[in-house]
Amino acid sequence: MTITVQAPPVSAADARVLLDASSDRTSTGLRNRALIALLWRVGVRPGEALALGVSEIDLDAGTIQVGDRTVGVDGVAHAEIHPWLARRSELGLPETGPFISTLRGKPLSQAYVRELLPRLAERAGLSTRVHAMGLRYACAAEMAREGVATEVIETQLGIRPQSSVARYLPQPDTAEVVSVMRGRPAA
Repeated sequence: MTITVQAPPVSAADARVLLDASSDRTSTGLRNRALIALLWRVGVRPGEALALGVSEIDLDAGTIQVGDRTVGVDGVAHAEIHPWLARRSELGLPETGPFISTLRGKPLSQAYVRELLPRLAERAGLSTRVHAMGLRYACAAEMAREGVATEVIETQLGIRPQSSVARYLPQPDTAEVVSVMRGRPAA
């Protein structure tokens, strides 16, 4: 049986263009790039991205603690998250605050994200409707096209299988998920 992967609302190429529309020099640009990477390459939900604490990110291990699950970080996300971590330190932002924050260390609002992504899409010349969940869907679709097992994708994204049979099937452990994520090709 062949599995057909629907085209996500945001393609990998569009996500890359969106990422590149954010500055890689300014503080807000670095923060926005980290946010896009969390949504697109790690696949976290928008609320999860905004709720992440600095202490939940371990780039050396290639992991992020998202609620009750540990997710993997691929090379693209690592390359975007690391500069924002360094800039946060330069700005003197507290280690106990939210990772995705204002330049004063305060939490960003969902409304900011809803306004940011279409603004960046317009700046990048994208005609596609860009939204946070579309980037998460792009992550799942890309992983499926790369041949990543459905169970690994579900575990990474924090999706509980709906099938009654799923409870009898082995679920991937954190080490397997992190290994798969670290091995993902660059977009």
